[in-house]
Amino acid sequence: MDITTVIGFISGLLLIGIAIFQRSGLEGFRGFLDLPSAFITLGGTFAATMVNYSFHTLVEVFGIVKKVFMQKEEDPLNIIETIVNLVKKSRTMGMLAIEQDIKKIENPFLRHAFNLLLSGVDIETIREELETEIIFLRERHKVGQEIFVTMGTFSPAFGMMGTIMGLIMMLAKLEDQSQIAAGMAVALLTTLYGAIAAYLFFLPIAGKLKRKSEDEILVKEIIIEGIISAKKGDIPSIIEAKLKAYLPPKKRQKKVIQK
Repeated sequence: MDITTVIGFISGLLLIGIAIFQRSGLEGFRGFLDLPSAFITLGGTFAATMVNYSFHTLVEVFGIVKKVFMQKEEDPLNIIETIVNLVKKSRTMGMLAIEQDIKKIENPFLRHAFNLLLSGVDIETIREELETEIIFLRERHKVGQEIFVTMGTFSPAFGMMGTIMGLIMMLAKLEDQSQIAAGMAVALLTTLYGAIAAYLFFLPIAGKLKRKSEDEILVKEIIIEGIISAKKGDIPSIIEAKLKAYLPPKKRQKKVIQK
């Protein structure tokens, strides 16, 4: 699980809760809990999202989200180390010598790339097949980001809608002056719920998906460059230098070629 995401969600809710408690105490805190307001805001947001996208797309995207947040983050240096050392071994012992090592590779994209190299297909075929996978990966992740941005757009709107509904109901009972303040407070809760949902959950999740997608695509681009370089016959040190060029300077210090 992505621990920073969990910490961010929990700390955000805690800070909001503590601020409310410090100002209003326990009784005042209870005043911020209103189930109908949550139904209007969150229920309306999810309903509008379902209208905007097909059910199949939503199920698929939430599966991608689960995978993105639960899967272990790939270290590009480990990928570079694997590529460089397998290429070095293949140059000294032959391509067939790394066949068993390839089967043990955990990253499926890297394993597939090495299998293409082992099969002896030409450079253009290798590049086309691997880059096609990146294109469709980018499209799938783009849809996921778009859905959460859409939800982040809808939730404040439904929050405002709930506020308007509350105000209408409150104004219908103007003869009871004691109910106006309480009615106004309840009406504004939907706006608060919409803002929290959008700016603490939906939009940050969209941003996280974008960042995760970019990191995953970077790793795949490193793999493609490494396999193409190996196919061209570049020596391991040259391959290492090429692949490390994809990384920030601070991450390039580790020497990956095994002695």
